[in-house]
Order: sequence, then structure tokens, then C-alpha cells
Amino acid sequence: MTGTKKLVIVESPTKMKSIAGYLGDGYEVLSSVGHIRDLAEPKNLPADLKKGGLGKFAVDVDNGFEPYYVVSDSKKKTVAELKRALKDADELLLATDEDREGEAIAWHLLQVLKPKVPVRRMVFHEITKDAILAATDNTRELDVALVDAQETRRILDRIYGYEISPVLWRKVGPALSAGRVQSAATRLVVDRERERLAFTAASYWDLTAHVAADEATPFEARLVRLDGERVATGRDYDDTGALKSKAVPLDEATATSLAAALSAPGTPVRVSKVESKPYSRRPAAPFTTSTLQQEAARKLRFSARQTMSVAQSLYENGYITYMRTDSASLSSQAINAARAQATSLYGAETIPDKPRQYAGKSKNAQEAHEAIRPSGDTFRTPSSLASTLHGNDFKLYDLIWKRTVASQMADAKGQTATVTIEATADKVAEFTASGTVITFRGFLNAYEEGQDEDRNADASAKEAKLPPLTEGQQVALRDVEAKGHETSPPPRYTEASLVKQLEELGIGRPSTYAQTIATIMDRGYVTQRGQALIPSWIAFSVVRLLEQHFGDLVQYDFTAAMEEDLDRIANGSQDRTAWLQNFYYGGDDHTGLRQVIDNLGEIDARDINSLRIDDDITLRIGKYGPYLEVPDADNAEGTPRRVNIPEELAPDELTPAKARELIDAPVIGDRVLGVNPENGKQIVAKDGRFGPYVTEVDPEPAEVAAPEADATTVDPATGEVLEGAKKPAKKKAPAKKAAEKPRTASLFKSMSPDTIDFDTAMQLLNLPRVVGNDPESGEEITAQNGRYGPYLKKGADTRSLTSEDEIFTIDIPGAVELYAQPKYGAKRASSALKEFEADPESGKPIKVKDGRFGPYVTDGVTNATIPKAESVEEITFDRAVQLLADKRAKGPAAPRAKKAPAKKAPAKKAPVKKTVAAKTTTAKATAAKTTAAKTTAAKTTAAKAPAKKPAARKTAATKTAADTK
Repeated sequence: MTGTKKLVIVESPTKMKSIAGYLGDGYEVLSSVGHIRDLAEPKNLPADLKKGGLGKFAVDVDNGFEPYYVVSDSKKKTVAELKRALKDADELLLATDEDREGEAIAWHLLQVLKPKVPVRRMVFHEITKDAILAATDNTRELDVALVDAQETRRILDRIYGYEISPVLWRKVGPALSAGRVQSAATRLVVDRERERLAFTAASYWDLTAHVAADEATPFEARLVRLDGERVATGRDYDDTGALKSKAVPLDEATATSLAAALSAPGTPVRVSKVESKPYSRRPAAPFTTSTLQQEAARKLRFSARQTMSVAQSLYENGYITYMRTDSASLSSQAINAARAQATSLYGAETIPDKPRQYAGKSKNAQEAHEAIRPSGDTFRTPSSLASTLHGNDFKLYDLIWKRTVASQMADAKGQTATVTIEATADKVAEFTASGTVITFRGFLNAYEEGQDEDRNADASAKEAKLPPLTEGQQVALRDVEAKGHETSPPPRYTEASLVKQLEELGIGRPSTYAQTIATIMDRGYVTQRGQALIPSWIAFSVVRLLEQHFGDLVQYDFTAAMEEDLDRIANGSQDRTAWLQNFYYGGDDHTGLRQVIDNLGEIDARDINSLRIDDDITLRIGKYGPYLEVPDADNAEGTPRRVNIPEELAPDELTPAKARELIDAPVIGDRVLGVNPENGKQIVAKDGRFGPYVTEVDPEPAEVAAPEADATTVDPATGEVLEGAKKPAKKKAPAKKAAEKPRTASLFKSMSPDTIDFDTAMQLLNLPRVVGNDPESGEEITAQNGRYGPYLKKGADTRSLTSEDEIFTIDIPGAVELYAQPKYGAKRASSALKEFEADPESGKPIKVKDGRFGPYVTDGVTNATIPKAESVEEITFDRAVQLLADKRAKGPAAPRAKKAPAKKAPAKKAPVKKTVAAKTTTAKATAAKTTAAKTTAAKTTAAKAPAKKPAARKTAATKTAADTK
């Protein structure tokens, strides 16, 4: 029995409240909280399916690459709630995002919920009342091609990762992974570091001078030609330090003598040429996902992940349009809103006669159909939202608003003047200076786009406002200075420039770049130093293995071509099954991944993890990190010597000279501090991989002389015991005791292994230190050092100490006083740093707390860590809800596997007849065309008409967890 309400399902809980308010009482709005199901883990497949084509990937590679989906444990409650709500509905509106992921979520909802009421696909690009109401009146069918594209991408990533990652585990190290986009991104960062390693700096000199003309302010000019020949600058040298043009290089002697000659009184100096030309600059296009990530990194120092998180919050709260888009175009209502706002704020003269139209760079822009912009047909100015938006939300909205309004404003106009100054002193030296005067600011009133680092930009060639000058005018040179320079290596990627490069190469989708960069950082392939991305030595090994044995898969062109193939699947012109068949098994002059895996041959792990630094120096990547290996002349067995590499040393900084410096550095040997009188063991200070420490070691055993034979009891000729003499009793070998683990203790940060004394070492080894007994409870209080710093312990109750030195100095009164204070200090007297209303998912109040690993959001059931890039002050209710929803979507952490005790073989039982799960024949096209009259029709060939498509499309693909029981 159906009800009279329309059920609307969205992805995010944050959207629910706003959309429900816009739609009114006739609608019930619920959230799927992202995907409700995904590919099963192969280990969790039913036993009867593990042996077939499904067993390796949970994708049936032998039967049309049909995936086997299951509802995750964390989503079973959500699915049950959605099913209950559907029973009381007379219509279902699937309102997930209009991109591949959103389309796939909608399809999965249909497969699991199996609605018996009419179904419509509802899409919108902004969460405003007008947009939501318009979306209910303009629904469409499910886009089967988009679902196919997302499913193909998911299957491709599963196969790619599950086939190649185990090779990395065996040959490089555990917990590594390979991925279609992440491996290409890692290679980009490694390739840039290789360029920096191979780079040879070139030295060159130039001259700068201040030019004075009459009463005008002097301006700076730079030497560009000498006797008509162009003077070499950094742009004239290649990465090997060689001159690549016919420009004339200046050395220090020439530059210095020329500067002195030009500074001499009476040197003739005149203006030889004055050029002026119009200057015009167009505004940048409105934001796409990629350009938003780049600009937020430049201007706001946001990571790609942080940008997308903040943008998601702004979108779900109705401030901006959908934030995953490849399109730079604006709707007519957005263009009108931007032009109206520019006119109101900056004047009618700041907008062009005709609206500007922008085309995206992507050949297959499909994520959404409009650029990222403020929502609505009248934009809210940042100043009007100052009391509503705070912190990062305000900063990003302000950036988006400025970019959108500026994109519809007029070009900036001006004049650029270039002046050439000629001075004669033995040689004719020509200096130039340029200056731009903006006469009409246009879009610059609202916004100016940031720029990435350019290593070839001449620092001396700065724009300046030049005084009025005429050809032939006499001027004077002042402060002529010879300057030495070195060419710079290619700059490391930042998140912004890496995103830009990935987009230009056509690798991956902008909507996935944030996750890709987060993944290569989480895997330890890349770390950040400031804004720069630095590859680890592990990344070098991984990339080398992939290049040598999986060459095609990390070729940029091949990876980009895969993306284009996925786009063809998305627009219906490419058959998913045929494409996956070609990728995995080969064909069309392409060697399939399966053939590559089956014919890998022997991979030399030692070679993969080695890099020659110099003739006798090799870098090795070992189990515990990288180290240098060199021959050891002092070792008779020929065992090479190992030298650890400082963790802070970037790969490009490990030059042969630096490696030699590390090798030749004096080795601080183990220092014997004394002997523990209690056990006779030596106390030794050592410097280990995880820092300096002290430990107890057994002293070297002294040589013991063999006992002499007793002449009175033993025949010296035969060695036999003489008659009457007692034979010595055979002594039993003492029972072997388990080797005791030596006591060790890390040094405090203020201590050094070459200065620590015996008494201090003994204090460290005897920790925890007993401070005394609590006067009230009588419980013992100890002071000790832990993973998270120094602390006191009384039973199960602990208190942090302010410094390591307090471990040895704090007394009972001090400890009692510390325990009298709140556990987290006065500033944490309240257990919650912030409190919000109830979470829409759990119905329980949300709190922000400070925990052992930093601040986190909790509703009492789910805990979500606040990202390091965000502060507690910036966390709003909506952001807290999103963090909790994201955490729930990930599901609980997998428990550590425990070794099961050995079991007796069970008694043999009669074989149980397996029940084959019923196969659902509902197809994607069926889901797309569900109506009140027709909800289970089979997918027709007219819907897609693929070449040689398997007849049984979506069999295992439509199974749920319930189907397999």
C-alpha cells in the first residue's frame, strides 16, 4: 500500500534540510550518504564464487566483466530506512549529483530498493528554491551511458590495483599501491626530481644600472646587448648548463670591468629608442574544478582536498553551484547576474557591450554543464555574507564570487613603453627598461589571477612606471652594478601545478585530483616541504618497477587515451565490455594486463631498489628506509659499510658530493658510560635510526684457560683414568634460558649521546620513576615518558607534564597539585570545545572535542577527526555533519586479524546442496525508464546496441548482500 508522499533521495545529509524546506509537505527527503554499495572484497565472496572468474577481483573476467556488488555493513541501516520510506511513497525522485558518481549512486539505489512506484531522475546544479522547484518539473531518465562509464572506471581501478599492487609488495615494500591515475601522478613528481638531479647550474653575469633623466625619479635598466650582440640570460642555458643560443655570455671579470668603465664620469649615455604599444589583458574564465583547486592553492594556500571539502560545504548549503565540473561556461542567468553586479559595484563602463562566452579546455566536459559560481540569479556579495560565512568558507566564496564577476567585465587597458639606453665605454652597451601604465582597470577592479612559479623569469625585469623620454635625450647612469647569477633547476610541483599538469596531459578527472594527491601522500610516495611536492626514494623504486615491467600503464599518452576511452563509454559510442576485454586480455595491437602479469619473469628486487650515486656509492632502499652502501676496507669479510640518509634530505640534494660528505663524516661510536653495579652490564649510549638511546649490554666474555689434567689420576700416555681413581662426573649442560631483552631508554630531546653521563643514563633506564604515594588515596604516582610525551600515572588516571625534565624533578606536592586540575588543563574544563544541534543521521547532538590525536567531531556514536588544515573555530554545524557523514561512509576500521587456534578436523557431514542466488535481470536501461506501468522491463538493444554484447547483462552485478544469503 503506497502513500501520498514523493520520496526524494539525495547523496548528502547536509542537503536534506534545505531541499525539504523548498519542496514542502508533499515530499520526504532522505540521504543515501554517498554510495550504498560497492564491489565486494574477493575474500568476502561466497565460497562457491571464489573459485570462478569472480574470485580474484569480485569481477567476473570470464563473463562480460560483470561486477559483484554488496551493500556495505555501514549502509545496511540506511538502506532499511530508505526501504521503509519507499513503502509510504507514491513516487521516487533520485536527486543525486549529475555526474558519473551521482548517476551510478542513483542506479545502485534502484537495484537495491526495487521500487514499485514511478521513478524520475531529478538533477540540479545549485541548491536554491528556484533551482530545486525547477528540477522537480524537469526530470529525465537515468543516463545508462554515464553509469556504464563509472562502472568501467571502478572495474578498471580494481583490476589495475589488484594485479599490480601485489608486485610492489613483493619487490618494493608492504602497504604500497598502484593506480591508473595515482601512478601517473607519482611518476610526474619523480620525473621532475630526476630532472633536478640531472640539472647542472650555469653561471652568468649581467649589469644593472639606475638611469636618471632630468628631475625624474631614476628607474632601473638591465644590460641586453654589447656591441650589438645579445647578452646571455638564464633562458639561454639548457638543463645541462650548456649555452643553447648565440647570445654572448659575460664572465665576472668582463662584467666587473665593464661596470667600472660605464661608471666613469663623462661616459656618453643617451636614449636611443622609445617604443610604445597598447596593453590589453582579458579576465580569466570562471572556475572549473581544476582551476579552482589551482587558484585556491596559490591565493589561499589550500590543499586540493581542503578546497574540495570547503566547496562541497558551500554547495550543499546553497552558496555556490555544483563544484565538480569541467565546463567554464555560465548560464544566461549567471551572466546577467555577474554583469548587473559589476555595473552596480564598479560602474557601467567596466562591462563589455556583449556578454563573454567561455569554452572549457576539456574535450569531453561532462561532469556538469556550468562553471563554479555563486548560486541564484542574483549573487550574494561576500560583504553581505560576512555574518553568515566564516573562515575558509568565506575565503573560498569570496574567491569564487570575484572570479565570476570579473569574468564578465571589460579588458584592462593601458600602454607599455620600452626604452633603450645606449652607453659607450670601449664597447657600446645597450640597456632596456619597460613599464606598463594601466589607463583602464576593467576587470582588475574585481580580481587578478595568480601565477605559478617561472624559473626563467628575469627577476630584474620588473614593470615600472617610466618618465617621459625622447630619442636622443641625454641621461646618466648611476649605481652600475655587475651581478652574478645561476640558472635554476625546474621547480618542483606544487599541488596547483600538479593539478594543472594532470589536466593538460588529460590524465584522470579534475574531480578526482584531490583524492589522487591525498593518496600518493598517504602512501608515502610524496611529502610536502612548504608548497613543494617532494618524492620519496620509495617512489623512485615504484616508478622504476612500473616503467621497466608495466611500461604502457605509466605512459602519459596511454593513460590519457584510457581517459578518452572512458569518455566514449560515457557518451555511448564505446562498448564497456569490449574495452575491458581489450585492456585485460589484449587485442588491437595492445598487450593485455593479464599477459604482462603472466610473463613478468624474474624481477630483481635488489636492482629495483638500488640507485648508483657514484662509482663506489650505491643508494639502497631497505626495509627501514634508504641508506648508502660503500665498500668497507676495514672489513675482512668484504661486507659493505652502510650509512643512513637524513630523513630531511630531498632526493635532488643527494649529489655525489653530498653522499661523500655523509660517508666521510666522523662516526660517533657507541659510548660506554660505565657498568651497572647491580648486574654487571655495561651502560652504552647509541645513536639509532629512531634517535639516540641508552641500553644495557653484556660485557665481552674473557677467555678461560682449559683445565690441566691431574697426573695422579690420569695416565699421561693413554689418557685413561688410573685404577682407584674416581672418574669425573659428567656435567649436564645448563638449561638454556630465554634471552632477556636488554633495557633501553630514549634520550630526552635536550640530551646528546656524546655528552650524556652515567648517572643520567641510569635514571633513564630506571624509568618509570616513583614520585611517591597520593596522600589521600595512597595510590602510587609514577613519572614516565610515553609516545605522546611525559606524563604522570596514578592507577589508570594520567596527567601530562609540561617537559621531559619534569619526570626527574616533580615531587608529590607538585603531582597532587597537577591531579587537582582538570585533566586537560583549565582551557579544557568543558569536555566539548563546541556544541551543535542534533545530527540529521543519528539524531544526537554534535560536539567538537579535543582528544588524544587532536580535535574531532562526534555525535556520541561516530567520531570524525578534524583535518589538520582546518581549525576548530572554522568548524560549522554543516561541516561537522559532513565530516560525520564521510566517516560513516568509510565504515568502521577493519579489525586486526587474530590467529585462530588450531582446530580438530570436523567430522565429515553429508554435502549440503548450495542455493544459487536468484539473478536479477533488471538492467540499467530499465532503471532509466521506470514508470508506474513499467518497472521491470528488460534492457532493449535500442537503448545502446553494443557490438556482440553478452545477452545476460547485469546478473552478478545486481546482487546485494541480501541476495547472497
